[in-house]
Formats: sequence, C-alpha cells, structure tokens
Amino acid sequence: MVSTLQVLQRRVRCPSCRSEKIWRDGFRVLRDGRAVQRYLCRTCGFRFSFSERDKNMGVRSGSDLKMAQIGKIQRFAGVSPRVREKLIEFLWWMRKQGYRESTIISRSKKLWRLVRLGADLLNPESVKLVVAKQRNWTESHKETVVCAYDLFVKWLGLQWDKPRYRRVEKLPFIPLEKEVDALIAGCTKYVSTFLQICKETAARPGEIFALKWSDVDFEKGIIRINDPEKHSKPRIFKVSNKLIRMLNHIPRKGERIFSYYKNLNSLTRVFQRQRKRIAHKLANPRLMQISFRTIRHWKATMLYYKSKDILFVKEFLGHKDIKNTLVYTQLAKFEDEEEFICKVAKTPQEIAKLIELGFEYVCELDGLKFFRKRK
Repeated sequence: MVSTLQVLQRRVRCPSCRSEKIWRDGFRVLRDGRAVQRYLCRTCGFRFSFSERDKNMGVRSGSDLKMAQIGKIQRFAGVSPRVREKLIEFLWWMRKQGYRESTIISRSKKLWRLVRLGADLLNPESVKLVVAKQRNWTESHKETVVCAYDLFVKWLGLQWDKPRYRRVEKLPFIPLEKEVDALIAGCTKYVSTFLQICKETAARPGEIFALKWSDVDFEKGIIRINDPEKHSKPRIFKVSNKLIRMLNHIPRKGERIFSYYKNLNSLTRVFQRQRKRIAHKLANPRLMQISFRTIRHWKATMLYYKSKDILFVKEFLGHKDIKNTLVYTQLAKFEDEEEFICKVAKTPQEIAKLIELGFEYVCELDGLKFFRKRK
C-alpha cells in the first residue's frame, strides 16, 4: 500500500523549477521547536520546506509554494510600505535603463539584505551604521553593498558621503588540468558540457548560459559568443571534436542550449552538489575550490604561459581593460616545468594525433620529434 506521506510527497513540486523529482532532505527545526520536512530538488538543487499549516491550507503546487516563499521574504518586521514601493520603483527603473537581469537581481538582494538588518533605505546614515556593524562581511562585500545602495541614493536624489571601502584584490586559485577533467568526467551531460565550453573558450558563465543553437557551427566546429557580458566584443572560438560530440548528445528542447535550467543559479547549484560528490569520491578537497570562473582563470593562465602574448590573452578573454589581464602574468610565473607529459612521435600520423590531443612541439633529435602537454 502507498502511505499518506508518499501521496503527499507526490503532490509537492519544486518552487523554483516546478519539477516533481524531489528527495526528502531531513528536517528543519522551527523556533517553536516543531520539525518541518525539508525537500531537495534533484533537477535544480533547490532546497525548500513548508509547515503543517501550509499543508492544511492546501499549499501543495509549485506556484503556491513559490508565492509562499516570496511572502515570507517580503514580510519584514518594521518595513514601511513607502520603502517597499520605492524599492519596486527602483528595480523597474533599472530595467527601463537597460540593466541586465543578473545585475538587477544582485542589487535587489543586497538592498533587501540591508532592510532585513534594520537599515532605513531612505536614511543614508542608517545604512552606513548597519554596514559598519557587520563584522563578518569582508571589505569587498561591503564595497559591493555600498555601490548597490549608491545607485539607489542617486536615483532618489539624496546626498550622502560614500564610505571608503576598498576591494582587496586576491589572486585566483588555479587548478591542474587533470582536476578540471575529473570534474568534467564525473558530472552529468548538461553540466559536463558547460564545463567543457568553459575549458575551451574561457567564456564567462553568463555568456555560456546564453548560448543558442544557432551560435554553434557543427560542420566547422565553431562557437560564437554573440551575447557578451561587461560590454566586451563578440568572440569566435574553434572547439574540439569532443565538445561537438557532447553538444550533439544534448536534446534540443528550446532556442538556448541550456534551456533545461531556468536560470544560471539553478545550474550552479546542480554543479556544486555534483562537485561535492566527486571531491568526496576522489578524496581531493581541491576540487571544492573550482568554479566556472576558476576554469576561466585556468585557461587564461595557460594561454599566457604558452604564448607570452598579453594582447592575445586580452582579446581571447574579451577584456576591455588590459589591467584585468595583467594578473595572469603573475600566475604564469609559478607554473612548474615538471608538470608536463612528454611524448615522442616519428610518423606523420603520430604527429597529427599528438597535435589533436593538445601537445605542443618542443624539439627534434635523431629523427624523432618531441612534444609536451601540461598535466
């Protein structure tokens, strides 16, 4: 017989992607001591829960759950209707001014975070006091929050002395190629294809997520970045046969290649969950430091290490300012010469095969040609 809990679980859908593929993921203890069932969506990785009161009220569909979640987010203690109206007007103003969707979502989250912490957005001194009290925030995070509020203040027409928070520049983590390949091999077909595009093109995650099927030339093995971010120029890349085969295995369900996911955050959560599983399986905690942008940094470092042409790397990455590219000159200094695989070829077929695998020519001795490739 089917239990009542199983029947109820079948009616539950993910509030993010409306998928019915969910797992029960433990319990969440409320302030009054009651335990609430928590669920994990197997499609987008979103975790959600709702109380017994919501069940009795009939909150079972994905849309109802999503509205319940939104209601919980917006019911802040002490928030005046005027602040809420101003925030909504400001977000619509950003949309009409042509700001990207990701920028609007990011800044709205930061402003709502200030509201939750008790800041009065109509009083700049109150915001400065709340930001100064946050000891767990880094200088970089404080700067991004202040920049988001600065645009809101200018839209309101108010005057304020912007706090002097400065971002601390840090060198990115550069993994080994075999670690990147381990993630590509262990993830599902959608995520592994996304990672392979990152590895070969060094495109930004948002640019890859916006790729359309029309941007891929399967006959010539070419991918075009026609929706660049950060006001960079469109770019074109020659990709490997492996990536073309991986793209052919993805079902074409929409105009975009990754239309299976609602947004980039959903895909990122799926990748993080799979990355954690692979890192635990291979007993390699370094894999937990790899993200989509980490692979972009790895590709840029390898390009400069092999070419020593900073302008070529700048155009490959789509940077507007060469100052953003100069960081990879420092990272390339510490590439160890011993981290290479050496191969020897004699016949033209062997030479062609090594070149297709990414090996580069080094020298020739006694009629033998020596190639190398970074591990």
